[in-house]
This record gives sequence, structure tokens and C-alpha cells, in this order.
Amino acid sequence: MGAATPESVVTTARAGAILVVTVNNPPVNALGVAVRQGLAAAMAQAQADSTVAGVLLMGAGKAFIAGADIREFGKPAMPPSLPEVCRSIEDCTKPVVAVLHGAALGGGLEVALSAHYRIALPAAKLGLPEVSLGLLPGSGGTQRAPRLMGARAATQAAVQLPFDEGMARERALFLECLDSPQRAGLIHAFFAEREVVKIPEAKAAAPRAFATIAIIGGGTMGAGITVSALDAGYPVTMVERDAASIARGRANVEKVYTGLVAKGRMTEEAKAAVMARYTGSTSYDDLANVDLVIEAVFEELDVKKAVFKELDRVCKPGAVLATNTSYLDIDAIAAVTSRPQDVIGLHFFSPANIMKLLEIVVPAKVGADVVATAFELAKKLKKVPVRAGVCDGFIGNRILAVYKQAADYIMEDGASPYEIDEAVRGFGFAMGPFQVTDLAGGDIGWATRKRRAATRDPKARYVEVADRICERGWFGQKTGRGFYLYPEGARVGQPDPEVLAIVDAERAKKGVTPRQFTADGIMRRYMAA
Repeated sequence: MGAATPESVVTTARAGAILVVTVNNPPVNALGVAVRQGLAAAMAQAQADSTVAGVLLMGAGKAFIAGADIREFGKPAMPPSLPEVCRSIEDCTKPVVAVLHGAALGGGLEVALSAHYRIALPAAKLGLPEVSLGLLPGSGGTQRAPRLMGARAATQAAVQLPFDEGMARERALFLECLDSPQRAGLIHAFFAEREVVKIPEAKAAAPRAFATIAIIGGGTMGAGITVSALDAGYPVTMVERDAASIARGRANVEKVYTGLVAKGRMTEEAKAAVMARYTGSTSYDDLANVDLVIEAVFEELDVKKAVFKELDRVCKPGAVLATNTSYLDIDAIAAVTSRPQDVIGLHFFSPANIMKLLEIVVPAKVGADVVATAFELAKKLKKVPVRAGVCDGFIGNRILAVYKQAADYIMEDGASPYEIDEAVRGFGFAMGPFQVTDLAGGDIGWATRKRRAATRDPKARYVEVADRICERGWFGQKTGRGFYLYPEGARVGQPDPEVLAIVDAERAKKGVTPRQFTADGIMRRYMAA
């Protein structure tokens, strides 16, 4: 196919005295340069033809116009600009009516707002999602939308400046956003999330059907995965070692929904309906007919091998057997079963019911259909799947380890863990590195550090503060204290003077004279890692 032309992507036809203008730029009628040129030409045609009494503006296919062509961002601008197109629609002396039958998003909504009238069919979806890409509406969205919705819903320049001055202010801010590294990063992430699902296994095999899910382990991670599966509509069986552990596991799941009820985001009836799909068990035999199992027990290879021997014994042929290991060799785990082709890694991140990333770790002998099933599960759970190979730490934890090491060095050099977390949050992260450790459980990283101790370079710098904390049994939120104190089960931690004393003692032991850090200084070292 050749490049799109204005004539091919915007067509005009007469219906009596009405000029019907149709945008036909599959798949979503994005506002690329050819569409903008075609719309401008159509409006000029309507303006010049005395026999045209009005214009009907519509989109072909499943959308009206689902936004700008963001592939053009960062490239030289090609005229006409979208604000110019919108102004030509608004300035037309013939009435222009936009018919919204599907998505009218971003620039598409701005085109609709510039028309004199809008007709929205029941399936229409309106929005300005460019704000999630580090941009603001740049073609009248901040000016026309408030003027149509009323001042109560309006902000910035829409109620304080005349229209033309407001438009100029909007465009200046839009161009400022367009040049920002935040915009570039967010758009990179937008396309990257769409590329990661294009895996070779999807072409080689179809996913296996799965309707029931089991989770082994009811701790922080197991409960979070359970909530993810319940939220996606699946019945879930949770297996723990005894009745007390199952009670704790159920409580860990239920408190998520209790919190939603307390915030008014869920009714008691809806909570009861979700929890009705939850079953607790102390017997692996209850998994005989489950389609997909996710193991989320302690991060110790022998413990996980024992679990998979049991799963191999009880699970039906064709069941997918997944491990949530953060670091361990999945090939070694699969080797203890008689069906390594069914074993795969599904590495969630805490809290698993909130964090979007899901690493799908592909061991040597796994079947292509199992990999495809894992990606299908990620889709059902609304996760962003990333394909990883078997290695120590996979992808996410290797990245996090570099950040965490930098944070440890900064702490030993003089900043408190609380100053570091505050600086990282101030930069824009949801949590600081020491808060993340407490949330995930300090014992997880401690087990890994002990496993790696024999191969660690004795000359390499090694900060022992976290080890001293774990040696006291302080593993974070689940034990009531870690780097922070969590009195009476609080989720938000408080600074702990005893932790600061441990930090001071470690500095003294190594002869480190602590120095002051600014928040900017902390972030320069943290991000430079």
C-alpha cells in the first residue's frame, strides 16, 4: 500500500444540500497529516460551494477519531496543525454537525468540540487521554470543553482569558509538554506496552483454556495474586499448610475488599459476591481439577521444589504450573516434575493486585501453548506482560537491585532511609526503596543475599544494615516493623529510632563519617545508578 493521501483518508459526498465528510484512516482514524489536510480541504470545499447548506462530519469504522497520530510527535511539524483544522471547522459559515459513534478521544474530541453541534450515539466514548502521555490538550480542548461544560467544571486560562488568548496559552503549554522528556518517556512506554505482547509463541500455538485458578501461599504475594484473579472473575482456591495459615491468608485477601468498602468503592454485597469465589484449603488434593496453579511460597529453592512435587502428583494433565519466584532457577524447579513442558514463571510485583508488571519467565522445556496461556492470563488480569529468560533476578529485580544498591550506599554515606524515601517520593515515585522492601518483605532479599554470599566479591562494597534488621526478625509490614514501625497493623510506616541506631553503628564499624544530603543530591546519585 502507498502512503495515505488526503483524498484517500478523508472523503466527501453529497446528500442533497449536505456535504458528508468521512474520515477513513484505519484502524482508529488517527489525525495524521493526511487526515488534517483532508479535513482542511473538505471545510474549504464546503465554504466555497454555495449549494452546500451544512456539513456532516463522521468517522468510518469503529471510531469517530480516536486521537492524534502520536508517531508524529518529536518529528518536524507538518501543516496544517490540528488547531488550524479545528479553527476552520469552527469558522465555517455553514453549520457543522459531528456524529460520534465510537471513540472520540484526544484530538478527535477536540475536532468534535470545534463543530457547531454534536450527536453522540450510545456507543460513543469521549475523553482527553493525552494527559496520561505527559501532554495536555493542545487544539482547543482546554478552551472549548470548559466553555461547553460550564465554568464549574473549568480550570487554568479557560475562565480567566479571552478565547484567543486562552488558545495561545494552551498551545504554548502543549508545545512545552511536547518537548519534555516526560512526554517522550510516556509515549515510549505506550508503544512498548503494545510491543511486548508480540511473542513468537503466540504465532506457534494457541493458549490453553483456563477457568479455575489455584494459589499456593497466602502471604503478601499470594493474597495479592488471589485478589487479582478474583477481580478478573475467576474462582480461586488458596492452599496453605494449616488452618491458621489459611485463616491468615483469607484475612489478607478480605482486608483488601474491606478497605474498598470503607472508601465507598465497593458495597458489602459486592464484597460478599467476590469472596464467594474464594476457597481455602490445606490439601493439595483439592487441586485435582484446577486449570492453572500459581505457587507463591517462601523464596527458597527446596521449599518450591517440594511444592512442585505435590502439584505434579495431584494436578490433572494439561494444567499450567507456574512459580512466582523472584530470583530462583525455574529450570531446576521444573526438573522435579514429570511435566516440565507445563511449568512457567509468573513473577508478580507487590502489591500484586495493584502493580501492573508481570514478568513471564520462559524456561527451556516449556511448551509454546503454556507461554501463550501466560500472556492470555496477563491480559485477563489487566497486567503488562514482559517476556524474560531464566536468570538470577530476571529483568525487574536486576533493575531494582541497582537502585537499591545506590540507596544503600547513600544511606551508609549519611542520609537516613527516611530522607531517601522522601526524596524518591518527591521525585515522583509512588514509594521509596526502603518502603518497597518493607512491603515485599525484608526476608525475601535477605534469603537472596545469603544465597549469593559465597560468590560475592570480598572487595566489593556491601552495606549490612538490611541484614542487621532482618537478624532481629524485622521483615517489614507483615512483622510490624522493618525499616519502619507499623504499630497495630498500620500500612503507613513510622520512622524507627532503633533503625537509625543500627545505621549509625554500621557507619562507625566501617569508619564512615556521615555527611549531609539534599533531596536533589540523593536523586542525582539514585537516578545515576
